Amino acid sequence: MHFIVCIKQVPDTTEVRIDPATNTLVREGVPSIINPFDENAIEAALQLREKHGGKVTVITMGPPQAEQALREALAMGADEAILISDRAFAGSDTLATSYTLARAINKIGDYDLVLCGKQAFDGDTAQVGPGLAEHLGIPQVTYAIDAQIVDGRLRVKRLLESYFEVVETPLPALITCVKQMNEPRHAGLRGVMKARKAQIPTWTAQDIEADVERCGLTGSPTNVIRVFPPQRHRAGEKLEGDVEQVVQTLISKLREAKVL
Repeated sequence: MHFIVCIKQVPDTTEVRIDPATNTLVREGVPSIINPFDENAIEAALQLREKHGGKVTVITMGPPQAEQALREALAMGADEAILISDRAFAGSDTLATSYTLARAINKIGDYDLVLCGKQAFDGDTAQVGPGLAEHLGIPQVTYAIDAQIVDGRLRVKRLLESYFEVVETPLPALITCVKQMNEPRHAGLRGVMKARKAQIPTWTAQDIEADVERCGLTGSPTNVIRVFPPQRHRAGEKLEGDVEQVVQTLISKLREAKVL
């Protein structure tokens, strides 16, 4: 079986800063990581390969430095990796991104299951996975907390707000994975050495036969006007000292605020 995992390299969320002058994310000097939800998708694909055989291919669309994320996925145990990179892809929104990834997957050809993270930490839209499934014309199951292949069909347990839902669908299909799905494995020394030596091809818009009018800014109907941090309207107050006195003070303040 062939499992394709779509990943994204994102800024480390502990290091994200916003430029107050431009209201945009500061990316220079900020370390990048594999989107955490995508690590769960990689782990899910590796577990399915261990159970059913086949191979795991990891792809990402991004600048040349996104190759590092692919090498990390190879170190975890993926078999192949492909970087989709071209200046024509710069500024892509979720629609243009899902179109570009779909063109790459169509070029790969034979596949059984496409796996994505639930959403990307830097955008939080959760739109690329469903959009990709629509471009590919295959069934999609979102918020997967468990995925099994039973008698040639995909059985997925979905994590919803107050209950679980079990869905079955024919293959090929696409799922998006939540954090609770698994615990991503750490790369071993052998995997790291293999990843360092791996040859990772780079595919351009021409290689995947993409319509450049549907890529990048040109193909993106979404426009981000500005990004800004939430404003604090009230300062917090820290109560210290004897526990009983702190409790009494807290109760008094809550009564003053008419909370109690």
